[in-house]
Amino acid sequence: MLNIPPFDVSQQYQQIGSAIDHAVLEVLASGQYIGGSNVAKFESEFAHYIGTEFAIACNSGTDALYLALRALSIEAGDEVITTPFTFFSSAEVISMVGATPVFVDIEADGFNLDLNQVEQAITPRTRAILPVYLFGRPLDLTRLTAIAQKHNLDVIEDCAQSTGATWEGKKTGSFGAAGCFSFYPTKNLGGCGDGGMVTTNDASIATQVKILREHGSPKRYYHEQIGINSRLDAIQAAILLAKLPYLDKWNIARTEISDRYTQYLSGIEGIVTPSHLSGSVWNQYTIRLTGFDRDRVQARLKEQGVNTVIYYPLPLHLQSVYQDLGYPQGSFPRSETVSLEVLSLPMFPELTETQQEDVVRALKNSLT
Repeated sequence: MLNIPPFDVSQQYQQIGSAIDHAVLEVLASGQYIGGSNVAKFESEFAHYIGTEFAIACNSGTDALYLALRALSIEAGDEVITTPFTFFSSAEVISMVGATPVFVDIEADGFNLDLNQVEQAITPRTRAILPVYLFGRPLDLTRLTAIAQKHNLDVIEDCAQSTGATWEGKKTGSFGAAGCFSFYPTKNLGGCGDGGMVTTNDASIATQVKILREHGSPKRYYHEQIGINSRLDAIQAAILLAKLPYLDKWNIARTEISDRYTQYLSGIEGIVTPSHLSGSVWNQYTIRLTGFDRDRVQARLKEQGVNTVIYYPLPLHLQSVYQDLGYPQGSFPRSETVSLEVLSLPMFPELTETQQEDVVRALKNSLT
């Protein structure tokens, strides 16, 4: 029987394991496990890769979002516009700083924030827009930037799934006041544990993030604000430094895999393949099953040895914790509909063409 995982994190280690081993052993021998030269070098190289002046490492993508909101002084009484069709942390961090998440439905032909609906959600309390580049696909950042500038709003980019993605030749994470990245192992640039980064061209934001990630302390043992402990471990920085030179190559492989999936699946009634966009880095390849019971199809795939993931089964406005926001079922019909249809097929740079053919064959068998 087949045994195809949704993502195989061991494959990259098999490719460059010696370089990772060497980097990790150097850190262990150095005795510098928190901060130090590896973290500083990774921040510098990542900023250069994204095309920003500053990059500040932290311990997760969630913390990156939280620190960016804090650095922009977004607080109780403020509103931040975002999508209900995303991982929970995109809205969670807005609530954590005391602000209110304001949801806008997703676009008709994709999974990102519908820019046609953003302006009508803006109120005098709106401080920022937080777009999520879901599954590695950017949205129209030219238009988003124009909307934000028109209303004097900050843009905080959730780039957790879009490391290396571009819009008109410029990388995501370099458009807004801050870009927020995750290095969770399954991301396009993934570590061997948690990790995150805030990118910005604003020196004051960079300084604030650095202070806040160190317990609100600009100088050790002297605290000016209530911050958090959010440092990137030196071992993770060393691993990510070893992987960063391969990121573009891996993203190209993801694009080739997505192209093949689309070729194999096009024309099958009841399957909607994701629209292709130049600049996407395909963290996931997510189809919609419009004429079938999605959960039954997923179960039948698993029986055949093909493992898939549902991102995401319940939109944020319908989560129990957000019932007080007052969004009843039916508020965001596109998000609610796709949450019942989406299925993410196996996607990682090392997925072979033979494995893809097996996935597609199993999928077709699961539709009957």
